[in-house]
Amino acid sequence: MRFAVLGPLEVTADDGRAVRVPELKVRALLACLLAHDGRAVPAGRLIESLWGPQPPGRPLTGLRARVSQLRRALDEAEPGARKLVVARPPGYLIDADTDADRFGQALDRARAAGDPAERAVLLAEALSWWRGPAFADFAELALVRGAAARLEEQRLTALEDYAEVRLALGQDASLVGELAELAAQHPTRERFHGLLMRALYRSGRQAEALEVYRALRERMREELGLDPSPDLVALHQAILEQSPGLRRPPAPPAPAPARLPEPLTELVGRDEELAELVALPGTARLVTLTGAGGVGKSRLALEVARRLAPGFPDGAYLVELSAVPAAPPPDEGDVAEAVAAALGLRDDGGAADPGERIAAAFGARRALLVLDNCEHVVEPIAKLAERLLRAGPGLRIIAASREPLGVSGEVVREVAPLDVDAAVRLFTLRAADAQPGFAIGPADLDAVEVICRRLDGIPLALELAAARVRSLGVRALAERLDDRFRLLSTGRRAGPAHQRTLRATIDWSWELLTEPERIVLRRLAVQVDGCTLEAAERVCAAPMPIPGGPPGDADLAAEARDAGPDLDPADVADLLARLVDRSLAVRSGDRYRLLESVAAYGLERLREAGEHDRVLRRYATYYTQLAECAEAYKTGPARHRWIRRLDAETSNLRGALEAAMRLGDTRLAARLTGSLGWYWLQAGRLGEARRAQDAARLGGRRATAAAGVTSA
Repeated sequence: MRFAVLGPLEVTADDGRAVRVPELKVRALLACLLAHDGRAVPAGRLIESLWGPQPPGRPLTGLRARVSQLRRALDEAEPGARKLVVARPPGYLIDADTDADRFGQALDRARAAGDPAERAVLLAEALSWWRGPAFADFAELALVRGAAARLEEQRLTALEDYAEVRLALGQDASLVGELAELAAQHPTRERFHGLLMRALYRSGRQAEALEVYRALRERMREELGLDPSPDLVALHQAILEQSPGLRRPPAPPAPAPARLPEPLTELVGRDEELAELVALPGTARLVTLTGAGGVGKSRLALEVARRLAPGFPDGAYLVELSAVPAAPPPDEGDVAEAVAAALGLRDDGGAADPGERIAAAFGARRALLVLDNCEHVVEPIAKLAERLLRAGPGLRIIAASREPLGVSGEVVREVAPLDVDAAVRLFTLRAADAQPGFAIGPADLDAVEVICRRLDGIPLALELAAARVRSLGVRALAERLDDRFRLLSTGRRAGPAHQRTLRATIDWSWELLTEPERIVLRRLAVQVDGCTLEAAERVCAAPMPIPGGPPGDADLAAEARDAGPDLDPADVADLLARLVDRSLAVRSGDRYRLLESVAAYGLERLREAGEHDRVLRRYATYYTQLAECAEAYKTGPARHRWIRRLDAETSNLRGALEAAMRLGDTRLAARLTGSLGWYWLQAGRLGEARRAQDAARLGGRRATAAAGVTSA
């Protein structure tokens, strides 16, 4: 529930609906309570304020009735809101924040701000809460009058502070009209007149500035019998002497003239994203494009900036952050220095802090700033971005990062891989660049679609693959994608090092992960076609019993003993969420999956860590136990739910059987196929059932034969 008193009294529910408080006296009661800012108001004073010298026959009963009406109105709008009106001796209070509280908080932040541009933004934010005179419809009530006068004085002081800081920023001419109107509304308020005199003098209107002083002095003598204050007299004398201290402060240096780089290739398959992003900076001051490495965030951000640039008269700037070293971790000063250097802002001995130099350079300018490759400096660049946006009301920022910056007001848009049609079009265009005259014939279309699907529609991977068409051809290329990191190891010689090969792109993301995040990522790689959170917890962390699983599973206990110290299963959900934030895992509904290239990379890292067989055994064990759980419910009302679950895990059940066979665990393979017999029968997949059971039996005979040879 929100209460607004800086203007006519208004009440709104948390969902934005206006709350109707019926009857004038009930609204007056609410105003009296809000005016006392959480302090109890004596019942006698409330009665006097509501009814004046003619209270009802039973005034306390009448007051209680009005309190009950107020509580009912609040509760009908938002259940539970009646508790905001509290009976506390000697009367009542309301426990709620108002827009006056938010106005005061913004003023406190403005007073604490050291940078003039930031102070201007905060003061503008504070003044934006006002919609008219405080308690406009109840200011005549005795209990409200003092609070209304106090708030009005705070508003006038904030207006004076705002005008003064804008003068410090060099906004003289634009202030003259506003200050003249304020001076006319408050004819004896000296500070408004002094600010108007400064603005007129700096605008080259010295005579008018002197006339403002003369008129004020006469008015004060006639109406108050007073002379202007010593400060105003000193200002008048300084204007007469044309003191150098009154001159306009020098404007901060602007960023170096900018020109966005011209793209070398056409942007393919991003029409819908472009249309949405081009519209966003009108309402969003920070837009962050996230997505997997190589998905095209930088290229899309650049195209958006090029289309928006004509609407920013003070320029559009691109700052490439990939050159900032990730180790040792840079702080905000290091990153700000790199940004200042990219913008051509030299240290002239003025603002020692590079962040202040950048904030001063943009100031009130209307400019667009593109921050590219932010993921390895995400914390310091987030602090710098928030600082710049607070200091520069006309600044808009587009960031490209593999994870959000986490700044207040940030709008995050994930850049998805290309769909198959767009991926085929991009692959064809880039292959034609490498081999003039290249075109996809009917015989090659299937192979090209396989390439696009297996490379997940990632533009970088598709472009690297297209470069190999000239030497391999389409079909040979599709057949060799199991060794994709060696196959796509050449192509680009320019651009950031982490964008030249497919391995380098994923290496870059891997290096930014913590060790627990790396453990989860590489262990997730054994899952086929995604998994549930439960499956991730079971395979990535120490094994634990499946809820509802068969009791006394000796194999599971053996697995747990074999694993030794490991990740806590309770930590996996958070680690998995962080991988999603870093665009290394994809969540769809209640399932998580890795892009095929990321999974292939994870399997390599799993083998390097010496964990491959152990994690593969966990994987096969988990899905075997899942099948056994399902078999226990093959009759009864839960059967359909388990059938749907097994349907969703078809790929993983096949993968688990292959894993058991690869590990030589014929007993586990037999358990899995035996538990799935009923499911295959009901699903009409008898051929698959026979093949799986034959494979398990064949594996068992081979294992027996091998044991016999060893024994002999």
